[in-house]
Amino acid sequence: MEKLLSNINENLAEKAFTRQSKIFDTQNAENTIVQYKRERVRAHVWKYLSPGIRILELNCGTGEDSIWLAKQGMQVHATDISTGMLSILAKKIKSENLESNIHFEHCSFTSLETLSDTGPYDMIFSNFAGLNCTTELDLVLKSFNGLLKANAIVTLVLLPSFCLWETLLLFKGKFRTGTRRIFHKKGVNANVEGVSFKCRYYSPSFVIKALKPYFKLLETEGLCTIVPPSYIENFVENYPRLFQFLKSKEERWKSKWPWKFIGDYYIITLQKR
Repeated sequence: MEKLLSNINENLAEKAFTRQSKIFDTQNAENTIVQYKRERVRAHVWKYLSPGIRILELNCGTGEDSIWLAKQGMQVHATDISTGMLSILAKKIKSENLESNIHFEHCSFTSLETLSDTGPYDMIFSNFAGLNCTTELDLVLKSFNGLLKANAIVTLVLLPSFCLWETLLLFKGKFRTGTRRIFHKKGVNANVEGVSFKCRYYSPSFVIKALKPYFKLLETEGLCTIVPPSYIENFVENYPRLFQFLKSKEERWKSKWPWKFIGDYYIITLQKR
């Protein structure tokens, strides 16, 4: 029954993100905080890259990170469950002449054993909480070991089970948003383009425990811990100087307790032993 429910949830997520694929890039390009988040993730990942390494990307979306990684000289095998997202990626690969650097495949991260190319890879990378769309993250994480070389890197960007900014929204009367992570440990219904599916929150300790004993933790950073989440509309436009101030504070405290645990997202990197 659990597996059936998981498959149904994945099918709903695929439908939702395929609908969103047509406007996904435009929406993100117009949001300054989304661009800030992407820059932060890339700065984190950059420390673990070297030209020619092979990267398995999960929930690649329209391929914004795939394209960036390929342009840095990486070999990317990009995967996603959304046919719409992959269709956009295919057009980008062709327009950028990156066919030799990026290969893509329609595949769920819960079915990595079916990949046409099982590696081994030098890195597994997943950005912007795609992995929060599964209720079986522990099983997904346990599949990583067989796909990676010795000393390979895993970098994931996930939604934690507590977000300071969301909790503060309680003072604006937004009870549902302010409590959705605290009181809904088994997840909440996300709505994307009129389609609802289950989204679950996972702490860094969940990831570390699931990847033991084959992986060791290298670092964890909070993302949008002090800088507000991207769904707080027009924050940058209304408070540009405050935004720059908050960015500087987040850069300073991103890896410190408790800030690395209470952001809208966290970036976690582990290494295979």
